Amino acid sequence: MSDIPIQSTTSPEEWEILAGRVATHVRNYLSGLEGVARGEAGSHAVPVLLLEVSQVILAGAQLGASTDVIPPDNWEPELGPDPDLDDIRTGLAERLTAVDDYVEVFDPVKDTEPTAYRLSDDLVDVASDLIHGLRHYEKGRPLEALWWWQYSYFNHWGNHAGAAQRALYAVIADARLNVAEETPVLR
Repeated sequence: MSDIPIQSTTSPEEWEILAGRVATHVRNYLSGLEGVARGEAGSHAVPVLLLEVSQVILAGAQLGASTDVIPPDNWEPELGPDPDLDDIRTGLAERLTAVDDYVEVFDPVKDTEPTAYRLSDDLVDVASDLIHGLRHYEKGRPLEALWWWQYSYFNHWGNHAGAAQRALYAVIADARLNVAEETPVLR
């Protein structure tokens, strides 16, 4: 058992503060993802994405360390269809062509076989879950937003964000560590 204290009671004000903090991380992630998809990061797409994913994983860790969020009526109000993110997925795939495909053991506790994934798919899957919660937050329902973000963090986006973070990290580490030896300059 971990020694990390998990607060057993959380006041509405504390939930409100956490929801605002997570909403800020979500907006930053979405803004960064859209910018990379449009080509605004240029040759820095992978490092920018690593930063954005790492920041949103911080929000996930905060949700994971919190007690279970239970919406007031124990149900999720209808939001209507989520936005179409295919343009972002396509833009990311175009920017990440050389590194988009990777292999991951999705659940190292239950799975033993590696599975093929795409960074562009993972990054947009995370965005989709985050947008759903953000829509609740923007409608003035912070508990529903927190509930969705927490539930989907454990059920879906946390795993995809972690896998994407590892893949992005591997690309950067490989580029930084596998540099050709420089020839000394003779004077």
